[in-house]
Amino acid sequence: MSETSNDNTSVKKSKSPLYFSILLLGGLVAAYFLIPQVENFLNEAWKVLTSDDEKRIKEWVDGFGWFGPFLLVLAMILQMFLLVVPTVLLMAVSVLAYGPGWGSVIIFASVFAASSVGYLIGRYFGELFIARLLGKRSEKKAEGFIKDYGFWAVVITRINPFLSNDAISFVGGLLRIGYWKFIGATMAGIAPLTLFIAIMGKSTDGLKTGLLWGSLVSLLLFVIYIWWDKKRN
Repeated sequence: MSETSNDNTSVKKSKSPLYFSILLLGGLVAAYFLIPQVENFLNEAWKVLTSDDEKRIKEWVDGFGWFGPFLLVLAMILQMFLLVVPTVLLMAVSVLAYGPGWGSVIIFASVFAASSVGYLIGRYFGELFIARLLGKRSEKKAEGFIKDYGFWAVVITRINPFLSNDAISFVGGLLRIGYWKFIGATMAGIAPLTLFIAIMGKSTDGLKTGLLWGSLVSLLLFVIYIWWDKKRN
């Protein structure tokens, strides 16, 4: 085996995302207890977003002006490198804050931006960087999944919030899947999940229940699809 192969197989996942996530979470906790303005803002945000009062939520969000949607798009991009901000949470906040219509538009814009950034990172930074970011085992699993299922690997991963959307973006670029094919599969996959969140997101209780059952159903469908495909082949 060549020296390059040995180097690649010995690559370990970088701890930077974990350290940065802990630092960010620790900073937020410290700011909450030490800075009254941060405590007031977070308390208000929690009360407003869980109030089920659409008028109150809209008035609070309107206070951010044009920066609100931009902040959600930026958060969706940054969450690829964090462990404390799940994608589905940002999607839920978009619908709760901006309603089913504009919330869905923001979700599509956010996913489009984050997926494009992940794809470009994978395409231009190379396998060693992605292996360090995801871990060699995760990178190889995602790579094998895409090679086996191609377009549908991206679609299925986007539908299911339990699966690693970020890994698919990075590895999709690494394997040089056509950009528009990749984005098309991403949008096709995220559409059912977005529609589901938009319908169930009229209240926080309905959203929590819907996300739980939606995630379980999509996971079951994913398992059935893999079983059917392996049996067929």
